[in-house]
Amino acid sequence: MAFRLLEAFAALFRGQPYYHRRSTQGDALAVEFYEDLYALNISPKLESAIQIKAKGLGPRNKTVSLKRMRRGDGTFGVLIASDRAKTFTGYSIARGGVATIDIGVEVKILNKAMQKQIDRVVGDLEKQVKHWRRHNKTGNLISVGIIGINHADYTVGYEGPERAWRTDGKKYAHPIDEAPKVIQRIRNDIIGPDIYDEVVVLNYWARNEAPFDFRWTDEGATGSAYQAILMRVGVLYEARF
Repeated sequence: MAFRLLEAFAALFRGQPYYHRRSTQGDALAVEFYEDLYALNISPKLESAIQIKAKGLGPRNKTVSLKRMRRGDGTFGVLIASDRAKTFTGYSIARGGVATIDIGVEVKILNKAMQKQIDRVVGDLEKQVKHWRRHNKTGNLISVGIIGINHADYTVGYEGPERAWRTDGKKYAHPIDEAPKVIQRIRNDIIGPDIYDEVVVLNYWARNEAPFDFRWTDEGATGSAYQAILMRVGVLYEARF
């Protein structure tokens, strides 16, 4: 089975440079996560709510009328005006203002300088789930983290079309040397009670230079692990809602 999120993730790197500062990338991946979840048909409650447009995606990734709320990458909840919610070509889930946060998705991609970023990334992930839980009054929130981790022997980072840095294994550590410690940090600090219900770790290889090749470190294992997480989220939704 082909998964939309995995294809969209690979497309960020394959055949083109990856720019880490593009803020809409996380939003786009979160949308594909929900489409994959719907396509698996694990939760009849979720399927029904989507089909009648009772629930959908909040395009601003937060609930309407709640001030000072931290913006996540993708929120799913009760649509305020289902008759005005939009469904785009090629997508099944309607989008509009949402009154609740039933499922929250946060995306982080660690392509280079991972250990330098990890404290900030972990902090952002923790803050995001706390905000979701604060604004979910029923306590039944399902939280999902999607984290990409590069394993290339070296890679290039861009700060625009004319500024690039290549890792050298000294001042700028190669991704393959940083990845194990970063994965362990994620496992220790992000997965668990009152943090994230599920965390998708996407292990990939991308040098981020011409010809801009991309591959999964283990494509079969990545697909199986991702499908398992989707299934568990579907089961959680059926139990909590």
